[in-house]
Amino acid sequence: MFSLVIPVYNEECLIQELVSRSVKALESFTKNYEILFINDGSTDDTLEKLLEARKQFPRVKIIDLSRNFGHQAAFTAGIEAALGNYVAMMDGDLQDPPELLAEMYQKIREEGFDIVSGKRKGRKGKRLRFATNLFHAFFKKVSGLEDMENSGNFSILNRAAVNAMLQMKETIRYLPGMRSFIGFKQGYVEYVREDRLEGEPKMTLSKLIVLGADAIFSFSKFPIKVCLFLGTIGTIVFFVAGIYALVAKFFGFAIFGWSSTVLSIYFLGSIQLIFLGVVGEYVYRIYKESQNRPIYLVKKFYDAETE
Repeated sequence: MFSLVIPVYNEECLIQELVSRSVKALESFTKNYEILFINDGSTDDTLEKLLEARKQFPRVKIIDLSRNFGHQAAFTAGIEAALGNYVAMMDGDLQDPPELLAEMYQKIREEGFDIVSGKRKGRKGKRLRFATNLFHAFFKKVSGLEDMENSGNFSILNRAAVNAMLQMKETIRYLPGMRSFIGFKQGYVEYVREDRLEGEPKMTLSKLIVLGADAIFSFSKFPIKVCLFLGTIGTIVFFVAGIYALVAKFFGFAIFGWSSTVLSIYFLGSIQLIFLGVVGEYVYRIYKESQNRPIYLVKKFYDAETE
């Protein structure tokens, strides 16, 4: 069986097109499939549109979450419920074309890959393009995960890779990083990411920054290294300044005033605040993991037998 996992949040205007294109794309290479839509606490008519689609396409299943838990949590809900030997992840805004699934599936079956991801070689539309590209390039550099550049959620995993990802139980999740972390034989298919078909984009600059912070703090020691670097530079600078002050005092040409003192205090205080912020981010993540709360809660699962 082939499982396609699609989280949706307030996508009522796209549901009909999304379902029909996804069904057509899957039926081009398999007849044994399921499509799991995860309704991530939508406040519009997304759930009603999905229920209507189920009447026409019985292989559509719906996981209705109790509230909005976020994109990565919604994907996790779908992956855990998926029954397929192959599980695909795709965003619900049609920027990732479902028609590409056939090529990705062929590659994973015929070339022996465990995971095949969609690699973006370009993007239509200008919104957040620079910020997104900058994040992917920066994350690849600091995380050490070399296959991460321009690769998002769009991917197909075989059952062994899915089971490996399901063993990772952290609450704060970045699935592309987790997918890269588990290893296995990974390939990719290049494509140009489409602009959004209809509706308002769900990924804002603030959400991208939060996602980027989760990714970097979860998979990189870069923030700690920055703190160490700044602390070392600060120590060297003020060690040299201290020697200069002693020499100046000894030879009697020390310059009296408050400017150097105030600047020194501000400089050291700023470094300390940066350190506290970085440590606070790690402490917050430790706290969230120690709570051991569910990643998501299901209100109702509309499977093949549920009306």
